[in-house]
Amino acid sequence: MRELVRRIDAATPPDRDRAVDALRALAILGVVLGHWLVTALIADTGTVRATSPLQHMPELIPVSWLFQTLAVFFLVGGQVAATSYASARARGTTYGQWLGARTLRLFRPVAAVLVAWTVIAGMLLASGVGTETVHALLKLVLSPLWFLLVFAALTAVTPLVSRLHPLWPLAVVLHVDLIRFGLGGPAWLGWINVAAGWLVPYCLGATWARGSLQSRATGWVLLLVGATATIGLVLWAGYPASMVGVPGSRISNLDPPTLAAVAFGLAQCGAARLLLGPLRRVLRRPAAWAAVALVNLSAMTIFLWHQTAMMAVTAIGLLAGEALPGLHTVPRDSGWVFARLVWLPVFAVALLVCWAAFRKYEEGRPRSEKGRIVRENRPTRTSVMRRA
Repeated sequence: MRELVRRIDAATPPDRDRAVDALRALAILGVVLGHWLVTALIADTGTVRATSPLQHMPELIPVSWLFQTLAVFFLVGGQVAATSYASARARGTTYGQWLGARTLRLFRPVAAVLVAWTVIAGMLLASGVGTETVHALLKLVLSPLWFLLVFAALTAVTPLVSRLHPLWPLAVVLHVDLIRFGLGGPAWLGWINVAAGWLVPYCLGATWARGSLQSRATGWVLLLVGATATIGLVLWAGYPASMVGVPGSRISNLDPPTLAAVAFGLAQCGAARLLLGPLRRVLRRPAAWAAVALVNLSAMTIFLWHQTAMMAVTAIGLLAGEALPGLHTVPRDSGWVFARLVWLPVFAVALLVCWAAFRKYEEGRPRSEKGRIVRENRPTRTSVMRRA
């Protein structure tokens, strides 16, 4: 382990901003922990269905404020994509080559998930498992993929939006919500916000890549204005307090994104800017940086397989012959919360197994080139850091 830490630290270019990688890692881990905490699979009457503790215990809504970290991911994504595209142009790389490389790294591990779950779903149906159960499981696996589609679309238009001011997509979100909720407009208008809402932090990231967003004062302004707007929208405009969807709720802040979710994202972006300094100091330690680097190298695998890991533990738990607290029981009291916290390390072990099985689809597979075997994209962990 010490040797691995030393190699990763030595392979990292001196000018690499380690704090950017740390923000991406925190965003991914926030989504994973959030899903594990607010998703419950209930086994009863021969079927498995999904529910949420937020539906039964509204006092847990602050959990969604901590672990709904998508805005930070889009902020970092915009910064990295804009920087990468500028570097690619300087090297003479065409737009198609640049986009093809980024898209391949994004969707190669997605193909592995889709193939694996096509086989799993077929086996479940063939063994007599009900369609309701299979549908519930597939929804948990496939629903997070919307995020990747949006991220891929924004990456594709990076040359067009890299100089777009974040206030323009924010204005679109404001007007869409005004028409939807204030004037009784059609609900389908909300889907415009899927692009416009996440374009706000993405454009902030591109602005960061151009050299703006550097001062702590900017971070404080984003944090305070975003937090104040979010509180006002929740208290006086009728937006739900939860920053994730809650079954049975009339309005979801994420499906599609609302003005409250975008305002909350601005606050998160401000907090992320304020964290850069402390993160840079912490990540001077080789062990801390190695942990962040390893998470980033497997970010897609972690994101794509974390729900599968939770479901695998839940399925194995059924072999006990009775409903296990925090795993199969209805999340309606604090006992469920404490039991679920105990299960989190078990989910992490299951995710580690998934990582070991499928990480090669994220890192790239070997191919023959002029009689030699070479690695596509990311040959080794050490060369990844050097090339990045």
